[in-house]
Formats: sequence, structure tokens, C-alpha cells
Amino acid sequence: MEKVIEISNLCKTYKNGRGIDNINLDIYKGDIFGFLGPNGAGKTTAMKIMTGLIKPDRGNVKILGYSILTEFEKAMYDVGCIIETAETYPYLTAFENLKQFSRYYEGINAGRIEEVLEIVGLLKYKDEKPTRFSLGMKQRLGIASVLLSKPKVVILDEPLNGMDVEGMINVRNIIKNLAENEGTTFFISSHLIHDIELTCNKVGILYNGKVINVDNTKNILNNYASLENYFVSEVERNDKF
Repeated sequence: MEKVIEISNLCKTYKNGRGIDNINLDIYKGDIFGFLGPNGAGKTTAMKIMTGLIKPDRGNVKILGYSILTEFEKAMYDVGCIIETAETYPYLTAFENLKQFSRYYEGINAGRIEEVLEIVGLLKYKDEKPTRFSLGMKQRLGIASVLLSKPKVVILDEPLNGMDVEGMINVRNIIKNLAENEGTTFFISSHLIHDIELTCNKVGILYNGKVINVDNTKNILNNYASLENYFVSEVERNDKF
């Protein structure tokens, strides 16, 4: 299997003592990896390092074989990401927002913009401005901007936040279809256990800045009634040490 993301001995400590400690993860082509943990566990810190927004104290991340520390442009060339919030230009329409974002890439035409709007269920709102959108619709517009360039790796921080049930199902299906049919690799963080269970084929639990276990969702559900039961069991076991 082709290794797409390799996280090695990743550490970052803030002045308040919080952060991440010695994270090691291997993610393979077509994986939908769920980074599961409570708020404040360090998920966003890890993802900011992965995308070059902050530097680690120690360790490295390689994406598609390239180090984000020494070969950043090559590492990020085929990566699409949303960290924390999907930002938009409020004075532009949904279509115009994506046209603006398309300037970062080569060969993105109006047809591709409409295609990704259709994928995320926003084509009929293409001439509306995001100021009229719900939080979930804004998230979907952000995901559309990520998909514009057909990235090989997609990194999403809490992508289902604020979505209604229909929007969550829509985005979940998008992720699964891209992983299965195009081999797109997803790295998704969330504190919403049920969403990770329904979306991801592999799960890593981050707790107090440390990865305490990684397993396939199928294996987990063969041994536990739900991902929530597994999560509680692993956290309780970890707290004893």
C-alpha cells in the first residue's frame, strides 16, 4: 500500500504546557482517517503543523514523500485543506468565491466550478452570497473550494460542524466516493464520535496531546458495540497510567 502521510515523532508545546507529544501516524492511499479527540486534545495543532501554519518543536511530516519542513511546496502541491473555519468573501457570490479561489490553480474553468458546486449540493445557490448561507452551507462552500484542484490529499478540521443532517450525509457521501473511486486520501479531525464512525475506515484517538491508539473502524466495531464505547474504554485505560 502507498504511504501518503507519514507523521514522525511530532511534538509541539505551548507556554501553557498544552500541545502534542510524540505523535506517530502512517496514512495510506484511499484512507479516510479520523482523528478523534475532545476539544483541546491537540487535533488542530497537529493539523496546523501538517499544513505549514505552525512549526513543530520536534519531528516531521511527509506528504506524498515530501517533508513539510524542507520541501513544503512539493509536499502541499496536491493537498487541499480547511483548518478551523472555511473562510469566504461575503461580498461575492458562491460562484465568484470559487472563481477567486481558482486563481491559485491552473486549468480551473467555469465548468469545474459548477461541477464542485453540484458535488456539495450548492449549484442552485451559485448566485447567492455567503452572508445568506447557514453555517453548514458555508462549510460546504469551503469544501467545494478544497475540491477545485482535484487534490490527492484532503485535510479537514471539524468539517461537519454546524451542518444539518442532509448536509452531513451529503458531505459524508462525497468523502467516501472520492476515497473509493479516485483514491483520494482524507485526514479528518472531529470530536463528534458518531460522525467519525460513519465516515472513516481508520481511527486514531488523541487524548491529552498523545495518540493513545489507532485501529481500523471495522476491527473496532467487531469488538465494541460502538466507537463511543471504544473511545471511553481507551481513555479510561490510558488514565490509569
